[in-house]
Amino acid sequence: MDIGVIGGGSWGTAQAKLLAENGHDITLWCHEAWLPEVINEEHENTEFLPDHALPESVRATSDLEATVENRDMILSVPPSHVIRDVLSQVADSLPTGIPIVSATKGIENDTKMLISDILEEVLPDRCHPYLAYLSGPSFAVEVADRTPTAVTIASYNPGLATRVQEIFSNSYFRCYTSNDVTGVEVGGAVKNVIAIAAGAAQGMGMGHNATAGVITRGLHEISRLAVSLGANPLTLKGLSGMGDLVLTCTSGLSRNHTVGRKLGEGTSLDDILDDMTMVAEGVKTSKSVYELSRELDIEMPICHEVYRVLYEDKSAEQAVDDLMARDLKPEIQGYY
Repeated sequence: MDIGVIGGGSWGTAQAKLLAENGHDITLWCHEAWLPEVINEEHENTEFLPDHALPESVRATSDLEATVENRDMILSVPPSHVIRDVLSQVADSLPTGIPIVSATKGIENDTKMLISDILEEVLPDRCHPYLAYLSGPSFAVEVADRTPTAVTIASYNPGLATRVQEIFSNSYFRCYTSNDVTGVEVGGAVKNVIAIAAGAAQGMGMGHNATAGVITRGLHEISRLAVSLGANPLTLKGLSGMGDLVLTCTSGLSRNHTVGRKLGEGTSLDDILDDMTMVAEGVKTSKSVYELSRELDIEMPICHEVYRVLYEDKSAEQAVDDLMARDLKPEIQGYY
């Protein structure tokens, strides 16, 4: 297949490498105008995925239009806060009848839309039956290292999900299918907010007990939001829910965990973000989750405290104190 990959960050590059190793020809779009020349000459994304050789069948470009024209599949991987703008530029140029797979995780700030909602709004109706969403526990560097990885492909079109599953799967990358787009999307987005909380706990010197508590109660919050939006609660026990949450909350490879850890150590958010070359989606998503959960009247105390630390200058220590001092209650109270 001739596949266009929109997004030359670490995740887009790792996916381009995987698909090329599966025998496909890849055109990789990079936002940075200078980067395609480096990738094409050195066969390596020295900026976002260094020390990983790319197959010669990966060719980079800064021409967005050329990335999508006459392709057999499109993989969309821009950061969530620019995906609307990026895909709007090429919406009319997308071929009809080809899979369009999104691997972006997040919730848009202004609209509180999931990525799937944005794509359905931005892309023409003819593209909607061919939309699919890839999510699950998958660090880019480990996929590039060919470490065994399992993810979920969600689509309202079961036949399309199976087709995409076959395109991506190989000896080290195993895909499962799902028809619960909402559940897969919410799990992939909100786990980044919980990961900031888990990182902050580590940065403050707390132990494994605290991390386990954050993960478990965080999953409950994610499930509450997902079910209120129409998701199957069982989805959140799967790869795009619990799987991705555990990965992101327990590893220093996670950008969101890193943000939280540095906040817990006392570094300001501005200084943390100034030192990062890649996007930590949880920072922006925390604002969307806070506002959306308030609109829907959903209790999400961990996510709310993350928002207050990030946007209201609340100290991480005070956030922990307030979480622990909340009214006592039964553990299981349903998803609402």
